[in-house]
Amino acid sequence: MNRFDKPTRDFLLSYLREMISEERWARFHEILDHRTRYITVVLEDIYQPHNASAVIRTCELMGIQDLHIIENDNPYEINPDIVVGSNKWINIFRHNSRKHNTLSCYTKLRKKGYRIVATSPHKDDCTLEELPLDQKTALVFGNEGFGLSDIALKNADAFVKIPSSGFTESYNLSVSAAICLYHLTGKLEKSTTQWQLSAEEREVLQLDYCLKTVKNPKIVLKNLLDLKEKGRKQE
Repeated sequence: MNRFDKPTRDFLLSYLREMISEERWARFHEILDHRTRYITVVLEDIYQPHNASAVIRTCELMGIQDLHIIENDNPYEINPDIVVGSNKWINIFRHNSRKHNTLSCYTKLRKKGYRIVATSPHKDDCTLEELPLDQKTALVFGNEGFGLSDIALKNADAFVKIPSSGFTESYNLSVSAAICLYHLTGKLEKSTTQWQLSAEEREVLQLDYCLKTVKNPKIVLKNLLDLKEKGRKQE
């Protein structure tokens, strides 16, 4: 995602606006009204690509802008047939530079003000209804076979469980994420919490949406930046 200063963003958007249909422009604003970074999703060591890809799609549909993927033992490859392009509309951060990446991911999230909430049955867990949203929340999901690692559980700030009434031990990963996000985003939108994007974040994403919508975006961007530079030199 390109992050330009505000004068440059304003310049680019003023020209790109003419290349976008009224319906598409209105849709951008409608989507941005529901986008949030107050909740983010973290996937630890997912080894079934279709499940993680389904979570990406769910995040985009639920308005979650940022998704974090921890790759300790299992590198993740996006399944294009499942994400159906949803991955290009959100920010995916991959944590794979170390042998063990869970703690480094947690540290980065905490620096941004997130509470780390592990989605796993635990002696100190709470239900989705009971989970407080009084600060930014990172929901952490484990892999399909073993769940979250001991490190992920030991270093979490809180634990949440999804109620169930059957014999089966747990929901499928993508279903778990969908249930959690549907409940928590609905709860958030009804609250007085300032969960929406800032004006700057909206503008950055709006520019990103425009560039992903027009044909030949790299050429368009280069031409507009050249035009802006030419105008600056003539001043």
